[in-house]
Amino acid sequence: MIDDADVWAHIDALAKPKRSLGRLEDIAVRLARTQGRIDPRTRPRRIVLFAGDHGCVAAGVSAWPSAVTGMMVGTILAGRATSNALAAAHGCDLRLVDVGVMGARPDDPPGFYRDARIAEGTANLADGPAMDAAQFAAAWGLGADEADRAVDDGAALLIAGEMGIGNTTPAAAITMLLAGAGVADAVGRGAGADDAVLAVKTRVVEAAVARASAEADPVAAIASVAGYEIVAMAGFFARGAERGATLLLDGYVATAGALIAERLAPGTVDAMIAGHRSAEPGHGAALAQLGLEALLDWGMRLGEGSGALVALPLLDAAAAMMGDVARLDAIGAERAD
Repeated sequence: MIDDADVWAHIDALAKPKRSLGRLEDIAVRLARTQGRIDPRTRPRRIVLFAGDHGCVAAGVSAWPSAVTGMMVGTILAGRATSNALAAAHGCDLRLVDVGVMGARPDDPPGFYRDARIAEGTANLADGPAMDAAQFAAAWGLGADEADRAVDDGAALLIAGEMGIGNTTPAAAITMLLAGAGVADAVGRGAGADDAVLAVKTRVVEAAVARASAEADPVAAIASVAGYEIVAMAGFFARGAERGATLLLDGYVATAGALIAERLAPGTVDAMIAGHRSAEPGHGAALAQLGLEALLDWGMRLGEGSGALVALPLLDAAAAMMGDVARLDAIGAERAD
């Protein structure tokens, strides 16, 4: 392992004026820390999109019906979604995994599958727990398996993305439960909720968190308000960190998964870099709880790993600086300062 002083010493020895690349050097330090090496890698890399439906949509928390999840899954499988375009533009392998999409077919392409213990969509958290302990464990394990698959395939950098209509509702509940955010800060408009939908969503989240807070078992509490794809991302993050990969976080829903990972597998955050800060109001509270500062704050709120993919070239630049720039002593120069 290396410490920050070692990384800064390397950066300051490069053939350039000291600290002349500003925040890029800060990013390089963080990137090196996540991998414990002075020459961190960002390639190969993989984004895994976890797709799942949410029973709480029936309570009126979303501007969109659950059927849109399946429609977007088809678009991703056809290679025509935003995540496909951005991943291709940045040379990032993309894999899609079903974690409870309603109506998924048994003949879907390899990688689009479901653990038998995971239902077609979570239960309605407005009425009771979203999932039970076995379903939570199955979703976590599926995510962990995907991290193992990616690292075994050589990936040095991992991104988790999601697709699931209604998933900013469990993300808000998790942020209240694990980051201590108030309901007004945690609940946002998601994919375009109007005032009436926002009011319903706020009531549903507040009641679900009150019920979860009464649970003595932390896993049961989290499971009661989570989504299958969010728990899968948590397992993906925890195992990815354990395997030494850099974790580039996407937006609000992915960061809810990061909160779960850090709560249940402390130290996972050490492998994380926050790609962007979402337009969802609760994302700032979630990042603050993790002690992370986002690379970008561009008002994005799409999901699908899109914000992380947009931030990915910044990590490429930091890695290139660390690994490809000559040292002053190698060119026979001495630093004036």
